[in-house]
Amino acid sequence: MNELPVDKGTRVTLHFALKLNDGQVVDTTFEKEPASLSIGDENLPESFEAYLMGMKAGEQASYEIPPEEGFGQSNPNNVQVFKRSEFSADMVLEPGVMISFADARQTELPGVVSKVEGDEVTVDFNHPLAGRTLIFEVQIIDVEPAGPTH
Repeated sequence: MNELPVDKGTRVTLHFALKLNDGQVVDTTFEKEPASLSIGDENLPESFEAYLMGMKAGEQASYEIPPEEGFGQSNPNNVQVFKRSEFSADMVLEPGVMISFADARQTELPGVVSKVEGDEVTVDFNHPLAGRTLIFEVQIIDVEPAGPTH
């Protein structure tokens, strides 16, 4: 068994699950092919990578990740109210519907309808996982040096 610990400059093959603290699964590879990534390639947020450091093949762990280390706190400034007339008449507007907006630089900005009241539509532009404590379960399958193999 490979004894190389996870560190910068390594390629890691792992299974992971990301869950809300009520047990709802957000994403998982445990029933699929494992994920493979190089530490520092930004496939995983840096704060999540920090939990993997030092782990070796065959180890598994579960970490509780507070919002500050996950997707941040929910920002009330990211919740906007629009008039119903600003949307096309045939658009379905109900809580949970995701709408894509373009910001001033024409960058796509997804928002989720959180409330529809009379002529007002409230849209939340926070990341759906903002403000949530997450459970990050990980099982390290293999750790190898990153970079070209000869």
